[in-house]
Amino acid sequence: MAITAAMVKELREATAAGMMDAKKALVECDGDMEAAVDWLRTKGLAKAAKKSGRTAAEGLVAVAVSGGKGVAVEVNSETDFVGKNAEFQAMVGSIANAALTVNTVEELSVADLGGKSVAETITDKVATIGENMGLRRMAALEGDVVVSYVHNAATDGMGKIGVLVALKGGDEAFGKQVAMHIAAVNPASLSEADLDAAVVEKEKQVQIDIARESGKPEAVIEKMIVGRMKKFIAESTLLGQAFVVNPDLTVAQAATEAGAEITGFVRLEVGEGIEKVAEDFAAEVAKTMNS
Repeated sequence: MAITAAMVKELREATAAGMMDAKKALVECDGDMEAAVDWLRTKGLAKAAKKSGRTAAEGLVAVAVSGGKGVAVEVNSETDFVGKNAEFQAMVGSIANAALTVNTVEELSVADLGGKSVAETITDKVATIGENMGLRRMAALEGDVVVSYVHNAATDGMGKIGVLVALKGGDEAFGKQVAMHIAAVNPASLSEADLDAAVVEKEKQVQIDIARESGKPEAVIEKMIVGRMKKFIAESTLLGQAFVVNPDLTVAQAATEAGAEITGFVRLEVGEGIEKVAEDFAAEVAKTMNS
């Protein structure tokens, strides 16, 4: 597979590796980006594995809570300008409120919104605003107490990142702190039991390869892996992470002190995992003016 300059640039941005190291990794891994990241980590050439999907698409995430249920929805647009449009914001807010009455994004798409389905409403808005849009995701969460938080809010209840936290016990103030932590740190799961086993196994193999590069005996490597995997799990799970409000405590310990049990969370970020063709600001303005 031909290795392009764009691929090398992407790998360098993801790992902070040198240009020649990034190119060599891609050559060794036949252009497989994830495998190249792991190769660089194994050789000690990557400062960090930033594998999360790049935030590429624009639009808004909106949250709504009623009683013991909370929902978060993502509605995408082509440019960030539309996310600041009052018409678009009003539509997204209405869609979030409609999401409280359904359970899946498919049900939401056909839900009634003032006499038209959500899908039809979005189609009409495409015609009036002149930019492609789409309902991408919906997540729901239930609990004794459900708290919402929006980071980089464009207006009330919607912005670039939407978080929901479900609690037993505790209060809304603590729930808001936990939601802010989730927005900032982006845990992979609530606890070790919820972590994807394939992700854990892959990380373990990477750590074994890194340890073997050191030339240490297998018995020493086994002990190293136990410690490294314990750290990986703690850093990946909400309950195991150091609480941003008080880093001396884990989130689980902070919850205990607050008399709360965290039973679940949702975090949606606009454009997660969607690739977008790079476009400079001037080109984006010109595109908007000519649409």
